[in-house]
Amino acid sequence: QVQLVESGGGLVQAGGSLRLSCAASGIIFSINAMHWYRQAPGKQRELVALIFSDATTYYVDSVKGRFTISRDNAKNTVYLQMNSLKPEDTGVYYCNTQVRGVGYWGQGTQVTVSS
Repeated sequence: QVQLVESGGGLVQAGGSLRLSCAASGIIFSINAMHWYRQAPGKQRELVALIFSDATTYYVDSVKGRFTISRDNAKNTVYLQMNSLKPEDTGVYYCNTQVRGVGYWGQGTQVTVSS
């Protein structure tokens, strides 16, 4: 059974940093692309960053230069280092992966950035 468990969210002032973690189980982690999404209040869930099995990364324009996605295949964990946080980064952050066309989501972790 695929499980994704996020952690690391919290309340931080603008300009601060947080590091999110997502521990995966039930998948061959090293071959899976891993994604971070976020959902702000009243808005649709959006892709923030993704990392492929070869460590190639993608970022949405709004976080380029501030966020870094990385993975540790030995720990089956993907990370999202978030620096220079802004109030508009506030939302619930979700980890996601796909296995044979089926999407799996974690429970989400709340990130709140105060101005």
